[in-house]
Amino acid sequence: MSKVLARRGRWSAYKLVLMQAVIAGGASVLFFVVWGAQYGVSALAGAAIAVLPNFVFATLAFSHSGASAAGKVLKTFYWGEAVKLLLTIALFSLVFINLKIVFMPLFVCYSLALLVHWTAPLYFKQK
Repeated sequence: MSKVLARRGRWSAYKLVLMQAVIAGGASVLFFVVWGAQYGVSALAGAAIAVLPNFVFATLAFSHSGASAAGKVLKTFYWGEAVKLLLTIALFSLVFINLKIVFMPLFVCYSLALLVHWTAPLYFKQK
């Protein structure tokens, strides 16, 4: 039963990450079409910096579930959040060091993906 609960929680988290990727990816395409390749790449980098760590968190955090595994659940949530934070820092560092980016589209798409993450639970139907 606990594997079913973990799978259900992981699927909900993946739907949220997919929603982030679609919205931020659409904004990246918009930046590319309106302002050109450098803006599009910068926006795509911002989207990736927001979406990839959330995907890793969802995978780690929902690997266990159930009352008998409460300690494991708490531990994986903490590990997931720590890895998410470190991965976000590493991705920002890699982007700033290796790419010639425009800051505005990078931070607009990053912020948009975070905004989707914060507001998407309002749209999910609760069962």
